[in-house]
Amino acid sequence: MSACVPTRAADPNRTEHTHPPHSPPPTGPRRFRIAGADVSASIAVFLIALPLSLGIALATGAPLQAGLVAAAVGGLVVGRLGGCPLQVSGPAAGLTVVTADLIQRYGWRTTCAITVLAGLAQLGLGCLRVARGALAVSPAIVHGMLAGIGVTIAVAQLHIVLGGTPQSSVPDNLRALPAQLAHMRPAAVSVSVLTLALLLLWPRLPGRAGRLLRKVPAALVAVAGATAAAALAGLRLPKVDLPSWSNHALAGLPEGPVLGLVAAVLTTTLVCSVQSLLGAVAVDKLVAGRPGLSPRVGRSHLDRELLGQGAANIVSGSLGGLPIAGVAVRSSANVHAGAVSRNSTMLHGVLVVIATLLMVPILELIPLASLAALVMAVGIQMVSLNHIRTVTRHREVWVYAVTTLGVVSLGVLEGVALGVATAVGVALHRLTRTRITHDEKEGVHHVHVRGQLTFLAVPRLSRALHLVPHGADTVVELDGSFMDHAAYETLQDWQKTHTAQGGTVEITGRHPGTRISEPQSSGDCRCRPWTPWRNHQCDSPRSAPPAEKNADGPDGSEPDPTGTGGIGGGTGHELARGISAFQRNTAPLVRSELARLAREGQQPSQLFLTCADSRLVTSMITSSGPGDLFVVRNVGNLVPRPGEESGDDSVAAAIEYAVDVLQVRSITVCGHSGCGAMQALLSSEPGGAQTPLKRWLRHGLPSLERMADDRLSWGRLAGRSPEDAVEQLCLTNVVQQLEHLRAHDSVARAIDEGTLELHGMYFHVGEAEAYLLTETDADGVFDRVRESGLTA
Repeated sequence: MSACVPTRAADPNRTEHTHPPHSPPPTGPRRFRIAGADVSASIAVFLIALPLSLGIALATGAPLQAGLVAAAVGGLVVGRLGGCPLQVSGPAAGLTVVTADLIQRYGWRTTCAITVLAGLAQLGLGCLRVARGALAVSPAIVHGMLAGIGVTIAVAQLHIVLGGTPQSSVPDNLRALPAQLAHMRPAAVSVSVLTLALLLLWPRLPGRAGRLLRKVPAALVAVAGATAAAALAGLRLPKVDLPSWSNHALAGLPEGPVLGLVAAVLTTTLVCSVQSLLGAVAVDKLVAGRPGLSPRVGRSHLDRELLGQGAANIVSGSLGGLPIAGVAVRSSANVHAGAVSRNSTMLHGVLVVIATLLMVPILELIPLASLAALVMAVGIQMVSLNHIRTVTRHREVWVYAVTTLGVVSLGVLEGVALGVATAVGVALHRLTRTRITHDEKEGVHHVHVRGQLTFLAVPRLSRALHLVPHGADTVVELDGSFMDHAAYETLQDWQKTHTAQGGTVEITGRHPGTRISEPQSSGDCRCRPWTPWRNHQCDSPRSAPPAEKNADGPDGSEPDPTGTGGIGGGTGHELARGISAFQRNTAPLVRSELARLAREGQQPSQLFLTCADSRLVTSMITSSGPGDLFVVRNVGNLVPRPGEESGDDSVAAAIEYAVDVLQVRSITVCGHSGCGAMQALLSSEPGGAQTPLKRWLRHGLPSLERMADDRLSWGRLAGRSPEDAVEQLCLTNVVQQLEHLRAHDSVARAIDEGTLELHGMYFHVGEAEAYLLTETDADGVFDRVRESGLTA
């Protein structure tokens, strides 16, 4: 940090005066305060959690008090210890099927012991820091698991809605459904229908009054309305029965086969952990949508969240509560209600405790049919059409379907195992499914490879290549993203043999401009994609400086009077050669695409704001092409704050044009290692002549101040510490410029509307490594970008 603060040289003739240190003024004890927004948010979450906790306990067959215990413990323990401050934990619908199965197999006291053991397993996983590994599970498997659980919940609760009792499995429930329909109880059906109608219609109340009424949770309105109607009509229905706390069953020693208990613990651990971690990631996205909240709340710490969930399950199981996980409905309600800290989550737990102790007479008026209808609606919502469309678009619908059917017919752990096996099978099928065709067009032979080129496809590749006559012009088009060593060697050996016999070979990728190799050329340029790229001039030697050239030209003519070699030598020669290579090699491949862009106009997806450093090639490090990026470059990748007299509004104009006219979906601020602007900021002395460079660099002074202020978040690399003060400033500058971006009216408006995302990026030139800072990373941690995605 000392490198950020300029110091004055010591003067030997100057007398230093020292002052005794002053003692700090006395301060009173720090008072604990809860923001008003947290209080109102906790009330909203409590009103949702109370009926849902009772309904989930009813669906599992556990004592109804177990749902309230889990809700209170989830709010207090996870709220205090968890790594996602605004995520609300408690009994989750995703755990209903698992818990119900455990209760039927082992009884309630052993189920509580399994919950404790699952919490210990979560603590172990959190200590091993493997939380991010859980996010590697295919989303199709997770969505399929939740959909299967939702179907199981809905079918089971339908029997209670009709006035009966559910069976132990989905097939049994479906077989018993005709008889249940024949003997349904009209009173239970009427209460259930009223509950579902209020759930459906309450969020759709029109007008200004509707906006005010919609602040009351629909779940609370539905259960309260159905309870009041049943009481006024005098309906005689089974209702909530909360026994005395003195008879409440606590955890006991686990009883049952060891392998079965181990499988039960693993299943509970898996479902609790995956649901909680995915919920934390979803909450981060919700927090990022609220301007000004991200820096205050911070990004979720997934390992700490896993530790908090484990501690909560230990406490809940010990006290006779249901298993605990992060709950999407309550978490989204907490964020949308305006919560600003973990106090809202903890206060909701306190309210659940108060309600459990003081509101027992009121809770015992609730009909079980109303709670069953509420939980059935939650189960139906777990089968998301949006998720089905997503997995279909990514061609993973088989993984989703097999997981869902496996969970419904066999169980959660068995269904997830089937989903994993199906996902592996689909991946292997994609890897081995390769189509190789050969045809001839206008004397040119085309060999087209569709799919991944592995050793399994080498025999078919060899047959297709040997159909090409000796000496023929050939184009081999690889329509895939992977080629293993065996296929590479086969292709290269054939290419050498074919060219030696007088033929030509051009190997290209799928899209224009993605040439994999180039035909042999007689020119000086020996550039290939697998050779070093040096200033776009391949391996050809640079021209000698003018002072070392002969007095005459290379052909004995008079020297160029300009001393630059004209268009045929020096820098002009390099430029002309590059243009010539473009016209010869690249232009034919991109001409049709550029013609389309000329007709339709530019429609870039993002604004890319980076440094003017010549080593940053934006198209190379982002794998983008014409029309993809709207690029703004300046010294130091600076974004002047709006309203400052900079003498240059070009950056603000570009931002306004990109957001309002081009309607880009994201803005990226990209810094890089060894930035000369950041070095100049660190070494600058106050005063002196105000050159254009100094006037421009004053927009980077807030970054210096941020790095010197311990209260503000710096930019940090996830894998290692910054090498020196320059790299620290480069990272912090990206974080600071993102804050400047949010101050622009057009950017703030688009973020509020949810149409724009902000990203920070850092490119290490020497290591050719890219690091990405997403909009949710309020703590400024840059994660390395790998081929498979982000890794910490």
